[in-house]
Amino acid sequence: MKLVYIVPSLILAVIIAGLLTFNVKKKNTDITREKTKVAMIMNGSIEDHSWGQSHYEGMRKTAKELNLDVMFRERIPADRTSEDVMEGLIAAGAKIIVANSFQLGTYVQNVAVKHPDVKFFHASGLGYSKNMSTFFGRIYQMRYLSGIVAGMQTKTGNIGYVAAFDIPEVIRGINAFTLGVKKVNPNANVIVRWTKSWNEDKACARATRALWAHHDSIDVLTLHTDSQEPLRIADSLGLWLVGYNLDNAEMYPEHFLTAPIWRWENFYTPHILNVLKKKFVGRNYWSGANSGVVDLAPLTNHVAPETIDLVNSERKKIQNGSFDVFYGPIEDDSGTIRINEGESMSDSDMLNNFNWFVKGVIIDEE
Repeated sequence: MKLVYIVPSLILAVIIAGLLTFNVKKKNTDITREKTKVAMIMNGSIEDHSWGQSHYEGMRKTAKELNLDVMFRERIPADRTSEDVMEGLIAAGAKIIVANSFQLGTYVQNVAVKHPDVKFFHASGLGYSKNMSTFFGRIYQMRYLSGIVAGMQTKTGNIGYVAAFDIPEVIRGINAFTLGVKKVNPNANVIVRWTKSWNEDKACARATRALWAHHDSIDVLTLHTDSQEPLRIADSLGLWLVGYNLDNAEMYPEHFLTAPIWRWENFYTPHILNVLKKKFVGRNYWSGANSGVVDLAPLTNHVAPETIDLVNSERKKIQNGSFDVFYGPIEDDSGTIRINEGESMSDSDMLNNFNWFVKGVIIDEE
């Protein structure tokens, strides 16, 4: 007799579960049935093979999935002009504004205050408010892995690094890369030259040529700029290349090794969906290796199998939380212990207080 009652109960439970699933799917379908206007303002170009294009490609994937109508505005200066651009986009119906440059932060905040019903996302920023979130990824984890590749590849022990500005974000990347290099090649050095520009080709080319003129023993080069000039010049010199932002192996088939890269759709899709669901929360997001936002481009056939094995092993440690890049002991470039054994650097210090370099970093100056 008990079985007679159990079977109808199971059938009823299955029916209820099916109805609930149908309602959830129907609700999600309703959310994306009508197009939502989104605007992205960019400091560079959608075809720069770098930072700008990484955001463009990620947003295009999100737009397709969530039925978004995205308005892209390229080469927006970090001044009051950007506020006028954002105001115009809001007047055109944008419900969500995304800004992809750290230097646009003040202007995004100014516009966000005036438009509490519009949601704002600011890449690489730190502040947030009721209708504005800032976001970035722990790309330093991938920088560290790419440093292992560079450290294993170099024959001279001198690795070039062309970088935009000496701000915490850039210094964090330089230090992480250098720690990766030093793990496998303790006597190697990472030689840094500043461009003082994110995407000005002439400034980036000038810095790269000056670095080579001062240190022609460099045989591997990486960069933290949005310009491709450092890679183009290094490729012409026959140097091994570690890229950034996008996988540009096809552009430099003779010398490209790998690159720390972004997959922004893995941030944009869930967070814009939350806006559509009216579940937006203004906060700072810093996504790590398990988020899918940061990644390492496939290692090319120029990379030795033992390097690939070590990179995979170190990546697993980062992903399972048994290791992160800034675990002590870590010395700075003067030999002072900055992070003791058994300790790790806090997120706050990594984001705000990185004003020193690890042992092995050499700043190339006039």
